[in-house]
Amino acid sequence: MVDLEQIKRLYKIGKNLELKDIQVLLQSAKKNVYPAGTYLLKEGSTKKEIHFLTKGLVRTFAINSKGEEITVSISYENRPLASVDIILFDRPSRMYFQAYERTETLSMDFDKLQTILDKHPHVSQYRRNILLSFLKEASSRVESFVLLSPEERYQEFIQENPSLQNRIPDKFIAHILGVTPVSLSRIRKRIAEKELSKT
Repeated sequence: MVDLEQIKRLYKIGKNLELKDIQVLLQSAKKNVYPAGTYLLKEGSTKKEIHFLTKGLVRTFAINSKGEEITVSISYENRPLASVDIILFDRPSRMYFQAYERTETLSMDFDKLQTILDKHPHVSQYRRNILLSFLKEASSRVESFVLLSPEERYQEFIQENPSLQNRIPDKFIAHILGVTPVSLSRIRKRIAEKELSKT
C-alpha cells in the first residue's frame, strides 16, 4: 500500500509529475531512518543510490590532506541527495554523506529508477529534473564564488536556507561559504552594524 505522506513529500520534489507517476516511482522506493551520526554513504563507495529527504539533515563532507573534515553542503527536507561522482561520472564517491539529525529518506537504486523511467516514457522528465537539480546546485555554487563577495554569499545562503542557521554549527556554514569561522563572525557583525545604521 502506498503511503499518502510519502506521495506528498515526493510530490514536492517532482512538482510537474502527476499523482499516478509518483505512485509508480514509490513502488520501488524504500523508506529509511538514519540516527544522527549514521553514514548514508562513505568516501570510496560505488553504491548507486538516490535519496529523497523527507525529514532531517545530511551533511556532505570531504577530508582534506590535513585530516580535517570540510563541509561541502547540507541537504534538508524535500530535496534529492546522491553522490554526483557515482551518478554522473561513474566513479567512487569522494565525499561522505552523514545524517546530522535523525533523518528519514525514501531511497531508490539509481539503475532501477532508470529502468522504471525507460518503461514509463511520460515520466522520463523526472530523470531530467533530478540531473538538472544537481547541475543547477553546482553551477550556482561556482557562480557565487566567482561573482559574489563572502558577505554576499552569506546573505544569499541565509536567504535560500533560512532554517539552517539554527540547525547547524557556524563552522559548517563557514566551510560551505569558503571562509573561516572568524571571518563568518566578522561578516555577521558588519551586516548587523549596517542594519543598525538604517534605524
